[in-house]
Amino acid sequence: MNCELISVGTEILLGDILNTNARFLSKELAALGISLMYQTTVGDNEERLKACLDLAFSRADTVILTGGLGPTPDDLTKEVCADYFGKRLIMREDILEEIKSYFYGKGLRMPESNAKQALVPEDSTVLLNENGTAPGFIMENKGRKIIILPGPPREMEPMFRRQVIPYLKKFSDSVIKSHTVRTFGIGESAMSERVADLLEKDNPTVAPYAKDGEALLRITAKAENEEEADKLISPLLAEIKERLGSYIYGIDAQSIEEATVSLMKEKKLTAAFAESCTAGLCAKRITDISGASEVFHCGVVSYSDDIKEKLLGVSSDDLSRFGAVSEIVAAQMALGIKRLSGADYGVAVTGMAGPTSDDPKKEVGLIYIAVTDGESLYLKEFHGRKNGSCRDYNRFVSASNAINQLRLCILNSPELRSEGSITEFINSYPRN
Repeated sequence: MNCELISVGTEILLGDILNTNARFLSKELAALGISLMYQTTVGDNEERLKACLDLAFSRADTVILTGGLGPTPDDLTKEVCADYFGKRLIMREDILEEIKSYFYGKGLRMPESNAKQALVPEDSTVLLNENGTAPGFIMENKGRKIIILPGPPREMEPMFRRQVIPYLKKFSDSVIKSHTVRTFGIGESAMSERVADLLEKDNPTVAPYAKDGEALLRITAKAENEEEADKLISPLLAEIKERLGSYIYGIDAQSIEEATVSLMKEKKLTAAFAESCTAGLCAKRITDISGASEVFHCGVVSYSDDIKEKLLGVSSDDLSRFGAVSEIVAAQMALGIKRLSGADYGVAVTGMAGPTSDDPKKEVGLIYIAVTDGESLYLKEFHGRKNGSCRDYNRFVSASNAINQLRLCILNSPELRSEGSITEFINSYPRN
């Protein structure tokens, strides 16, 4: 089975809403072993939608459409598709009563326009909508299939999972399974060089991807069932782990913060953050993860030098001499938040996020990160982007680096270089 997706809606074309349906359906179809050939987005226009159907069926035997099933005149997906397959629309009284009941359950009277949603293409399979008023449909004609789903994801996703997947499984004799290896601290090109020979494989395939501050490898296998797919993937995954080591922060993990929170829970450790240029982003990302209260003690957003000095114990002389964006200040911030919170680890980040620098001697994008357990100090200096629109990027990547530095410290990773005793580092720092 070859499939094509058509997302219907002028609001998608205008960028008013994000098309999450295409992403969801792409992943679900891949899991079913169904080849997705193309994706198309079209506005609420009858002639253009017909043209999209013509093109789609010239290169696929199954077309899945989302959107355009509402009660207004511009919702015309069902009408166009029924006409395309030469099917009449028939009023289904049972569906009409269900739509009325939906409104009555909310204490409302059904608007007359919603009766349009009870019109069903003849000889079609009706997909019940448990979360809205628009049913979906499956139509077949001479070996070709049209599947129409509502646009709102909260309606479309459960309808697809419960009713469309069982239908599609009849036409698939294989599954496609993927695992994503997520790395941090190594660039896409350097990562690709380490696994260059593996990128040439056919089944499973290995493909590199890049995200902000991260590099990913996706391993994909096609087999008769999931067990056989796992057998193909397993030795390749083991080889990749061997080559990339602690650069890998998770397999199929959602984020660096999720992996770090999970690791801290496992080790029963806690952390606190002192943040300057990231403005609390580290703390936010950590506490976005469910169960973070087990591992997160506190966060201090210390933008002003006064707060760095009074709350975190940073030396006013060092602030004056070296500036807030310096390794010595980062070290003192980390030790200060460790002492203030009583957490197992203190993490600090300070830098020039941009778009301009407060210090003519320090360029935009200069970031210092310090992590300490109260005994040892681990410092990192890195350089983000320098262009005028870099502020959000530099903040995000700085927070990612700080969280990853904490992860590596917990793992006692060989990728880290210890500065030795943090108190000795601070006391013996050259101040001449």
